[in-house]
Amino acid sequence: MEGSTLPLGAAKSYIGFIESYRDPFGSRGEFEVKMSRLKIFLVLLAVSCLSLMLHQGGHFNWNVMSFHLSCPFHRSPPPQSTKAKHTSIAFLKTHKTASSTVQNILFRFAERHNLTVALPLQGYDHQFRYPWSFSVRFVHPHTVPAQVITNHMRFNQQELRKLLPNDTLYLTILREPATMFESLFSYYNQNCASFKRVPNGSLEAFLAEPQRYYKPDAGNSMFAHNTLLFDLGGENDHSPADDSYITGFIKQMDEIFSLVMISEYFDESLVLLRRLLSWDLEDILYVKLNMRTPESKLKMSPDLPGKIRKWNSLDAKLYDYFNATFWKKLQALGLDCVEKEVDLLRQAQDRLIRGCFGGSLPQLRSSSQIKNKDLRPWQPSSKVAIVGYDLPYNSTRNAASDPCLKLIIPEVQYTRLLLRSQSLRYRKNYPLREPPSVGVSAGSVRHLPKRPI
Repeated sequence: MEGSTLPLGAAKSYIGFIESYRDPFGSRGEFEVKMSRLKIFLVLLAVSCLSLMLHQGGHFNWNVMSFHLSCPFHRSPPPQSTKAKHTSIAFLKTHKTASSTVQNILFRFAERHNLTVALPLQGYDHQFRYPWSFSVRFVHPHTVPAQVITNHMRFNQQELRKLLPNDTLYLTILREPATMFESLFSYYNQNCASFKRVPNGSLEAFLAEPQRYYKPDAGNSMFAHNTLLFDLGGENDHSPADDSYITGFIKQMDEIFSLVMISEYFDESLVLLRRLLSWDLEDILYVKLNMRTPESKLKMSPDLPGKIRKWNSLDAKLYDYFNATFWKKLQALGLDCVEKEVDLLRQAQDRLIRGCFGGSLPQLRSSSQIKNKDLRPWQPSSKVAIVGYDLPYNSTRNAASDPCLKLIIPEVQYTRLLLRSQSLRYRKNYPLREPPSVGVSAGSVRHLPKRPI
């Protein structure tokens, strides 16, 4: 059974019945007989559908065929099932924007469809030598030719074009600068030199005199000023007085990226993503990842968001522009229809969680409390607590073979898991072939400077 459509045989029977009921001037007896037949037919149809639902065990191909009847914009395009899924994808994974959850969606999609994901050389762990500008030299040779790329990088389209197919679609996600900067300040407080030198780790103190604490040449300084712009390959310290720079940069990004998602409207973003890629609803189901504990989140006074946007004014202009275009895309689809699809997405996620974990997600715990190292998220410092999902101590479930556990596996472990499986596949397919010369040698990796957090 696909979506909400009737079984083909039942649909044909129903049409035949309606065809036989065209004469509105029949006798009253004939009318009552036909109405009785209609009632019997509908009861049998309902029983048949319920039986099929139970037989399928609740696992449906969650598409949106039902919307063809209620949403005008569905009438002209072909049904979703007739369109091939788009599989060439470059996702720019920005920092502290819910991008880890998007990455997990893409990783799982790639595995289900046997796609190759470009992954970093082992010396760079789960990032393409960030904050260096992306280069194909940073890609592990066992992960090419690639169809998907999603690990952290500093955007460089010219290099990505050397790696990916010509029909690649570029995607990214942005977050409102005030909440994003609070998250950056909390998360990288001990790793970013500009944050670490602030007395008592005070966000208020930093924003009162940002130029006093911000050092462009200090370690990981990109997290302290216009981080979104930096991740996209822009000059994060460019003068905000030069309006032509940010205007031109935004125009360039708008031409490159087919979709810029908005973190605050994550589910609505996934609706746009699904439609852009012609995916099924089941392809975008997710569980939230890489979250902080409530205690790790900083309380902001009412005046701080304005100060953050002023300090990160280039990020603010970037976000405001793409937030506006995001809503234009939703309005073009029809907000009522988007809302229905979001509801369907959330229902499907509830069913998935019940099927995978018996009714509710595994217990959330801070990283230090999770015994299973495969499920333990990376902890930036002792000053912030990142939560993950913990299984019972006696559980024998294995993330490598359990598709449900891949919903909750952190990005570092998932990257390593993918690298192992893709390396095995590469060696099996090309036992006598030398790896493509897109990366640098393992020996040279050992002498690289320590990767930024």
